[in-house]
Amino acid sequence: MIWLVLIGVAAGVLGGLLGVGGGMLFVPGLVIVVGLTQHEAEATSLLAIVPVALVGALSQNRYGNVRRDDAMLMGVLSIAGVAGGVALANALSGAVLRDAFAALILLIAAQLVRKALRADVPGTAKSPDRGDPREQHVP
Repeated sequence: MIWLVLIGVAAGVLGGLLGVGGGMLFVPGLVIVVGLTQHEAEATSLLAIVPVALVGALSQNRYGNVRRDDAMLMGVLSIAGVAGGVALANALSGAVLRDAFAALILLIAAQLVRKALRADVPGTAKSPDRGDPREQHVP
């Protein structure tokens, strides 16, 4: 039980801080620390992320950071996607599912590293010191 509390708190803090999906933290924690199967961890994560996403979105909305139209479009389209994804997940073995999840995490990590390295090269991605171009004001 203490592990579930720690995983939940860690996922909440990191989700609020970095905007990462709780599933990226819940699933490995539930598999590695709690001992759930990959299928159980992914299904449990889907339910656990509902209150996290709701509180996070409401909190970010107070800062004016939520793009409602984009969120609604992604949310509605995700409904069909998740139904298909659940069916596919249950057709795959736990090992295949685990490996696919690990590959996804590695792909995301590689993309983040690539973007971070490009951010320091003038004329490529926005540099951290320049901020979001939408927030820049011309005097």
